[in-house]
Amino acid sequence: MTASTPLSLAANDGRPVRDIALADAPLAIRGMTVSYGEKPAVFSVDATFEAGKMTAIIGPNGAGKSTLLKAALGVVPRLSGEVSVYGAPLATARDRIAYVPQRASVDWDFPTTVIDVVLMGLYRKTGLLSRLTGAHKAKALECLDRVGMADFADRQIGQLSGGQQQRVFLSRALAQDADLYLLDEPFAGVDAATERAIIDVLAALKADGKAVVCVHHDLATVSSYFDNVFLINVRRIAEGPVTEAFTPENLHATYGGRLATSHIDQLDLVAGA
Repeated sequence: MTASTPLSLAANDGRPVRDIALADAPLAIRGMTVSYGEKPAVFSVDATFEAGKMTAIIGPNGAGKSTLLKAALGVVPRLSGEVSVYGAPLATARDRIAYVPQRASVDWDFPTTVIDVVLMGLYRKTGLLSRLTGAHKAKALECLDRVGMADFADRQIGQLSGGQQQRVFLSRALAQDADLYLLDEPFAGVDAATERAIIDVLAALKADGKAVVCVHHDLATVSSYFDNVFLINVRRIAEGPVTEAFTPENLHATYGGRLATSHIDQLDLVAGA
């Protein structure tokens, strides 16, 4: 912790936001509201994501999980709220962030090769019109190797399976050498081998002190994959270590009748044991 003043704010549900110094937080969101039309998708949300941790954002469909990330990145406009990245405004800290979008949101028919996709992750540092060197291509191949995709470097991206495409986009994020990694449902529609490969890479990033934040839908793997959890259903429901926040009470508050009590009882809920 630095000597900066810690935050101790009241969240929208009346419970305190965790006491974390703003300058230490890889991503801090305060009072965020986002609306599509007249209905808010995210309403007055506070959230703090920590370095050296993997955090799952969970909630039912339409709860605002992906919107929260996109609004934090400035991809969709906010009606209100502030976002800081390591204590700095988003506009001055974008080079510290890597984002992996939902696979379904990408045009996979775009005619480009696997290595070209990964090289796109270097443009922020090299400049869009700069000439890419052999060193840049070596960096891209190294990142592909980390996700087990080096042998596919010259393949057209549209020829890959869903799991392979997801690995390539993770490789592009690795090429950015970021401090904060934001991933929108990285495990959706992938096979077990790809899921394991992705988790191994994310765990290595965490071990290096990076912050990893994932929109996640599989409640059964929250306890085994993540350190922290952020529960949202338009409003912030709860956040904190999995051992404290991933409880039957918080899950009921988040999902309501959409999640049967019998299903919650089958989950690995350390705090609810």
